[in-house]
Amino acid sequence: MISLSHVTVSLGDNTVLRDISLDVKPGEFIFVTGASGAGKTTLLRLLYFDVLPKDGEVRMREFSSSTMSPRRLPQARRHLGVVFQDFKLLYDRNVFENVAVALYVSNTPKKKIHARTLEALEEAGVIGMKSKMPGQLSSGEQQRVAIARAIANEPFVLLADEPTGNLDPKTAKDIVLLLQAINHHGAAVVMTTHDYELMDLIPTARRVSLHDGTLVHAA
Repeated sequence: MISLSHVTVSLGDNTVLRDISLDVKPGEFIFVTGASGAGKTTLLRLLYFDVLPKDGEVRMREFSSSTMSPRRLPQARRHLGVVFQDFKLLYDRNVFENVAVALYVSNTPKKKIHARTLEALEEAGVIGMKSKMPGQLSSGEQQRVAIARAIANEPFVLLADEPTGNLDPKTAKDIVLLLQAINHHGAAVVMTTHDYELMDLIPTARRVSLHDGTLVHAA
């Protein structure tokens, strides 16, 4: 589904990733580990074309980093869901509107937006909070809303960048189990983390480790 081939990324004068090759297969769960500054976030940014490689190629279905243009970027990202550590919710809109906005942006037919938004909220376990504002929710609930938004377009890959970094241990486990449930429904999941206890919750997941921008282990 997604393939990185001998990818090197430089941000300014700093080489962040070096000669990375990695395939994301349909329906798999991948944990990306590594210390702060190892390149985990940059690796995810490559996968949704937020950064482009200096050398090598990122390919997702018919899309390639070699030919990516601003016009094609929204088309490519419709296939992807992204979850961030700091939620990135719209705090002037309620929970329903936060999820529905992802469907409006992707030009989903209006008659489908209401039903699909409710489905995503149900899957993420926050359907009962649809009229609340984000500021009324706990951190774990806000992350569930962010996950609902990320899966609203039914992506085939969900990218989660340290999604448990701002959560207490129990809530963090609940979020990982939610991501596992989404994975069981068919979406591949790529999650960055440094928490090995969380990774032990999904022993079948593949583990990829980065060290100073280099892929040092993939199992």
